[in-house]
Order: sequence, then C-alpha cells, then structure tokens
Amino acid sequence: MTPETIEAYGVRLRPNRLTDLADTAAACADPLTQRFLPGLPDPYTEESARWWITEGAPAAWATGGAAYVIADPATDRLMGAAGLSHPVAERGQAEIGYWVAPWARGRGVATAATRALAEAAFAAGAVRLELLTQEENAASQRVALAAGFRHEGVRRSAGRGRDGRHDLAVWVRLADDPPGPTARLLPDLPGGRLTDGVVTLRRLGPADAEALYRLHTLPEVVANRVPPAPPTRESIERRCHRAESHWLAGRSADLAVLDAATGAVVGGCALVYDEPGTGQAMLGYSLLPEARGRGLATRAVRLVAGWAFDIGLARLWAGTRPENSASQRVLKKAGFGREGLLRGRLPGPDGTRIDSLVFGLLPGDRTG
Repeated sequence: MTPETIEAYGVRLRPNRLTDLADTAAACADPLTQRFLPGLPDPYTEESARWWITEGAPAAWATGGAAYVIADPATDRLMGAAGLSHPVAERGQAEIGYWVAPWARGRGVATAATRALAEAAFAAGAVRLELLTQEENAASQRVALAAGFRHEGVRRSAGRGRDGRHDLAVWVRLADDPPGPTARLLPDLPGGRLTDGVVTLRRLGPADAEALYRLHTLPEVVANRVPPAPPTRESIERRCHRAESHWLAGRSADLAVLDAATGAVVGGCALVYDEPGTGQAMLGYSLLPEARGRGLATRAVRLVAGWAFDIGLARLWAGTRPENSASQRVLKKAGFGREGLLRGRLPGPDGTRIDSLVFGLLPGDRTG
C-alpha cells in the first residue's frame, strides 16, 4: 500500500502530520488507550507523539505496513488511528489495528476505519487480515464483528502487557469473505436482559465475581462441577471479565441470575453453544442457598430456553448427576425430558467416574 488518503464510510484515512501532535499525545495518554495498547510509552508525551509522527509511522510504511490517522472529513481533526503491521508477504497477510480518541468514541469511527482500511488492503493484494484483541476488550471485538471479521480462536500468551503476558482473541477477514457485518451465533439479549418480573437474567460481568465465587465454592455446587473441584478466585474473576468476549465469539452466553424485586445476584446460568453445526447448546444453572425453593431456577431456565429458540437454536440439553433430584425437578418443570443415562461420563473425586442423566428440550416441549 501507499500512503494515499482514503475517504469511505464517513471517515478519512490520511498520513500523520505534525499538526496532529497535541491530539495524538492526548489520545494516547488516555487511560483506556493505555490499557489496551500496553506497548505505548507511559507516560505518553508530546515527544512520544513527535517520534511516532516523524519516525514510527514512516517506518511502518517502509516495512510494508500502513499507519493512518483517522480524521473527521469535515474538519480534518484527528479522531484516532488505524494501520497494518506484521506483514507476511508470502501469505498475503497483515495485522490490522486501531484506536479511537476519547472525543470521538461511540460514533462508529473504529468500525468505519477498519472497513475502509481492510478494503484498501485487499485491493492492494492482501488475502488475509488478522485483528488481535485482549479478551477483555469487548468493544474492540464488537468492531471486528461489525467490520466483517470472524472469530478464529485464541492465541495463548501471545500478548505482552505491563503486568505480564496474556491471551489474544483472533479475528480474521479474508479477501473473498462476504461484505457486511459478521452474523453472530449468540446475539445480545433484547434490551440487555430477560425477565418475567420475578427473575431477571443479564450478561455476567466483572462486578459479579464475588457472588459467583461464593456460589461455585459451595460444597453442593462443587460436587456438580466438571471436574468436581472448587475454582480459584482468579479463575472466577477471569470468567467474569471474559464473559462478553466468549458471548461475542459465539461460545457461550454466561448469565447472572437476579432477584427482580431486589436486583441482587442470586445465581448463575450458562448456555454453552457446544454444537453450532447442529443447532444444539448445553444449559447449566445454580442458585445461592437463600434463593432456593422459590422456583427461580425453573423461571431462569424457561427464560433462557425461550431466548435460545427465538434466536434459532434447535435443541437444548442438560446433564445432572443421578442423585441430583432438585436439578431434575427444575428441568422437568421447564419441559425437558429424560433421554438416557451416560455411564461414567464425568470425572469424579480421586480418579473415579460419575454417571450423568441427560435431559433434552425441543422448541415444542416448553412449558410455562
């Protein structure tokens, strides 16, 4: 590619200029920019910006990449940056990246710039573009989806941050992929939540870590985990921070169960999309002791099942230990039917194996 101005989708991509120095410094010193771009100098000063404009960006172009300012077409003021890095000529591959200044966020700037730059890169001969994000950076992953990138997996310990190494989610677009946004396997909940007036479900988030840790370290809940061992607090915090990423990737819809009257978190429920090819997902759930015996689990299962079938899933299944009669009552009340016993399916304590009862639900089976 050559450093020519691109105008498309309501944004302008142009080369960096020294007149962008103050805006570049302010944007790159922003805490959110610093959090998800840990390779930036900290503190980021106008001297840092000067180096980028006069040396860093030209070097990107010289090595086969690209370094653009995202500018407002009406004023030409910097709104962010977009570029290509790590080109692999023999594969026709490059990595696309972007950041948006605080004063331009929430306007679709990153999506527009990513679409425009991707199209220009493909027109110049690129075959494959990778977009790598921290799993906790859900906003960036939403940009990837809106720009037509597909989730391809997780590159373990591929990122280097100020606090150590971390995993990176991999999103990819090919030159011959269809235009437009990528269809999601698991769309967002309508209005961000499901409720029947008694129980409310919403996406699990970082603030739910304490309640979820308390729930999953209860002995009776641990006994039904796979494997039956208590989680660490760190693993629960990681789950809560990455729940949105896993949802966007179509892997699972991890939900907090709330008492609709008080707003308190009283449990958890997860829909794991284990067989997208067949339209099948697994359902799991558990409640804190103070919420049990009120029918909340049955209500939560009904809500999730209704949403799952509304978005096109064809079948739900759930498994319980044979002695877990309370969970079996919940499933039967929600319309699930017992389908069989899988002997020794689950790992038990001390190297033993545990049987699992399997229940299934089809759209026409629902009750309530």
